[in-house]
Amino acid sequence: MLARGSTDFTGAEGRKGDDLANQDPQLLRRLLRAKDRMDAASHEGWSVQRLACVSHLSASHFARSFKEAFGVPPHRYLLTRRIEKATTLLRDTDLSIMEIALRTGWLSLGTFGRVFRDITGDNPGAMRVRSRATSHQIGLVPACILSAAQRPDLKTAVSEKRRRRKGGTKGSQPKEVNDECRYSGCRSIRERSG
Repeated sequence: MLARGSTDFTGAEGRKGDDLANQDPQLLRRLLRAKDRMDAASHEGWSVQRLACVSHLSASHFARSFKEAFGVPPHRYLLTRRIEKATTLLRDTDLSIMEIALRTGWLSLGTFGRVFRDITGDNPGAMRVRSRATSHQIGLVPACILSAAQRPDLKTAVSEKRRRRKGGTKGSQPKEVNDECRYSGCRSIRERSG
């Protein structure tokens, strides 16, 4: 069982196990290809268009299918992986917080700190102190279990959490997504992964 209501991103969130069995196996393979790319290089900028190119799908079909298969949109999944990696680096290394931010895909320390705090409830420095204070207890837990237990709960978008805390619903209007793949390296990605 995962801590703090965390999500297991195997596609089992809120659905029966046989729902995934009814999915098109080829579509699931394509979605897993994009998910694996995000896992392997979570520090890179993964736009929906780029992920759709990796999966050989339109951007809207990819985003809809990814959420249906894994229970969260691609961007939230990527944020979860970045925060997991940052938490591990904070706990296990002496890297500066700026270096951790850069290694996990953020270009700005301020953005990293704000998103980290919004998701975990702690700023990166406080998380480092707290995790090191309890590190003697963590040493006996397998890394896969530890990672799953510390996985952030991102069922709600970070921006929505901020709006709720402020008590308002002001925010930008949803952006229209273009189905056409405009990632400049799309052709080379298709040739390499095909």
